[in-house]
Amino acid sequence: MTNYKTVFFTLGILQIILGIFMLIPVIVQFVYNQLDSSFFGSSIVTIIFGTLFFLSNLDHDKRLNLQQAFLLTALSWLSIALFGSLPFVFSNVEFSFTNAFFESMSGITTTGSTIIPNLESIPKGILFWRAILQWLGGIGVIVMAITLMPIMNVGGMQLFQISNSDSSEKILPKSKEIALRLIYIYSGLTALCALSYKILGMNIFDSLTHSMTTIATGGFSNYNDSIGFFNSISIEISAMIFIILGSLPFIAYIKFLSGNNKILISDVQIKTFIKIIIFSIIILSIYLSFVNPNQINLRSIFFNVISILTGTGYVNAQYDNWGSFPIILFLALMFIGGCAGSTTCGIKIFRIQILYSFIVNQLKKIIYPKGIFVLKYDQNPVDNKFISSIISFIYLYLVIFFTITALLSLSGLDFITAISGAATSISNVGPGLGSIIGPNGNFSSLPDISKWILSLGMILGRLELFAILVLFLPSFWRN
Repeated sequence: MTNYKTVFFTLGILQIILGIFMLIPVIVQFVYNQLDSSFFGSSIVTIIFGTLFFLSNLDHDKRLNLQQAFLLTALSWLSIALFGSLPFVFSNVEFSFTNAFFESMSGITTTGSTIIPNLESIPKGILFWRAILQWLGGIGVIVMAITLMPIMNVGGMQLFQISNSDSSEKILPKSKEIALRLIYIYSGLTALCALSYKILGMNIFDSLTHSMTTIATGGFSNYNDSIGFFNSISIEISAMIFIILGSLPFIAYIKFLSGNNKILISDVQIKTFIKIIIFSIIILSIYLSFVNPNQINLRSIFFNVISILTGTGYVNAQYDNWGSFPIILFLALMFIGGCAGSTTCGIKIFRIQILYSFIVNQLKKIIYPKGIFVLKYDQNPVDNKFISSIISFIYLYLVIFFTITALLSLSGLDFITAISGAATSISNVGPGLGSIIGPNGNFSSLPDISKWILSLGMILGRLELFAILVLFLPSFWRN
């Protein structure tokens, strides 16, 4: 019988940490004279449950096998989303449990979709908690992508395994040092972002909350008009810079600080990521200059391309009024996403690169039947195992996207809302398209069943699909 004490011991620690973070908005409530018992009560409940898990599993062996790693990954995000919804439930805003869970899941998965129709009227403590959820979700994603996903062989992430030794039986001890370095880097970037926002004109509260959601590429804002509320070119430029910094593989930062000064300009993912941004901006600018010259605004084009590609979801313009082609382009960018090992979502750049190389190789084999072509990624050969893993991931990604679209349509949503809602949930982007969930809309008017479907899409997309789906295979538990 497999011992799961380490899983629940770790869950207990995570819940205690989450409960401690719930006390931070109490300070905000005190400063703005909005003090109530919502966060204090939520913190007590969360810490009590965490302590029970912690104390009842003290005699664990401090190791995780592969099955436990998958279970821990899924339960961590589900439990944080569940307990993270308590401050919404206990607040004076009168969230239903469905809305509270949706908002919490959107925060911790750094999706950025919201059910709040009027953000300006929401208490500061709730706004700050939304930012904290996204900040915690961002660092959680990075640590998971760099320490757990490569060992779990999820969707080709084994390409980024940082240790050549077999560490599947002792994941936690080997991950601790790297996780600490990642937290330092992530916190440092957040502080720099907050400082830049403050210097450029935001007040202290807005600079803190927006810096947390910028680095996490989450996109929660304190205003219905998102970053567009500030109407500041300098703030938008700063946001774009730090969004891109949050979208780069964080293992590259570790390598840079370790002496590899050229890693940020030589990494193949980073170079392709920048090329996609430039290419998308050029294509969109040319299209609008010919088809709809009144809509061309380089400031909006730059900002929204970067925001949508990275899954951040900040907006400064009604891009769904630009025409049909920009909508199709933005849907494609939602699917692509950013770099592996960053806070971004989507299919990820490296999978697109390998799929492209695979297709090129297949075409070469048709032209030169006797030729031998070795598929390489970053000058390293890629075997069939990795290719199969990546192709199956992309196939499953599309299947789940269409399945979620169908389910949303059955729940009563129109075509544009259903298809963009499915894309924004599984790609963890935030805003969708159309008049309901578009750039300046929200998800409050959707039926409850639609919100639960979208919540499922969020966690599936955030955990790279397989980390959730594998738990439902009986053969996985038998091995």
